[in-house]
Amino acid sequence: MGEDLANQEIRKLQSTGISTFTISLPKPWVLKHKLSARDPIRIDWRPSGALRITPLNSKENLQRKIYFSTKELPENSLHDHLMGAYISGADVIEVLFEPQNKKKISREIRRFLRGTRGFEIFEEGESKIELICIMNAGELPLHASLNRMYLQLSALIRDIVSVFQGEQISFIEDYEDREAEVDALLYLIERQVRISLDSHSVSKNLEISRTQALEYANLAKSLERMMDHAHTLAHILIQNPNIIENMINMKPIEQIPIWQDSLKELMINIRERDSKRIEKARHSLKEVQKNLIILEQDLLENHLQNQWIPFNLKTSESIRRLCAYARDFGEILLNVIVYRKISITID
Repeated sequence: MGEDLANQEIRKLQSTGISTFTISLPKPWVLKHKLSARDPIRIDWRPSGALRITPLNSKENLQRKIYFSTKELPENSLHDHLMGAYISGADVIEVLFEPQNKKKISREIRRFLRGTRGFEIFEEGESKIELICIMNAGELPLHASLNRMYLQLSALIRDIVSVFQGEQISFIEDYEDREAEVDALLYLIERQVRISLDSHSVSKNLEISRTQALEYANLAKSLERMMDHAHTLAHILIQNPNIIENMINMKPIEQIPIWQDSLKELMINIRERDSKRIEKARHSLKEVQKNLIILEQDLLENHLQNQWIPFNLKTSESIRRLCAYARDFGEILLNVIVYRKISITID
């Protein structure tokens, strides 16, 4: 036996019969999982050739705990550290602070709770607040969160178009809340992905492989970036309601239905995995991008004196970005299809 890395050992196969091979398990690993002779273990043969050994009787609900002392953190960085702990998979977060700073710390913790899912205050004292996660990482399917992100995004864009068509601008006044919901779902997916990479039971409950988990994280990030630009469009309208009737033309807005149809088609193909449909949708998005670039060039060359040109350009740019990130979304789906077609052989 020779050591390779901290948690790796090299062991030799032993032949115990004509068709039987055995290998001994490291004693520290056996003791850590409280195993003894005849205890059952699960063996999974991975496509790469690696074997994964999981004790069936071991408890998968191991608690991940982290401590933060505000004395040791950079100033005004508590919220960032809390988010890092959340995404990294911490189940319990304990924050220590000086009593005179309790109001400030409580405010940051409330901000953290609003932006995440599953955490609650378990214990609160004069110099310590303990947060605990009551949501099991394997409970909510990733595709459900991804679909919820899509629905929030598409609904906001649909409402923005309705405002341009005459609907009351109050229709989109909650745009910041909608963006916050998408951000929270992204953080939840990133948390679930991180935990699933370490936990066989969570990965099994979510019914995803490691590769699939990373795919979902990338898809979620693309949707979140699209929501950023939907937020920008809504913000422009809320801050400048008079532009609705004074835009030079509606060409940027006229391109939105193509984006909507294309993204809907891409969402369908998370399950369908039809590369022809994905490529068709990506081609439509590329054409929209080209049309908007031509429009922006025309605005700059022929309409510089118009006072509404900045809003036209901002609107056009945001819609172009929506298309760009939707194309990225489709590219990820194509990568998924190609990965699934790869066959692994041993020379």
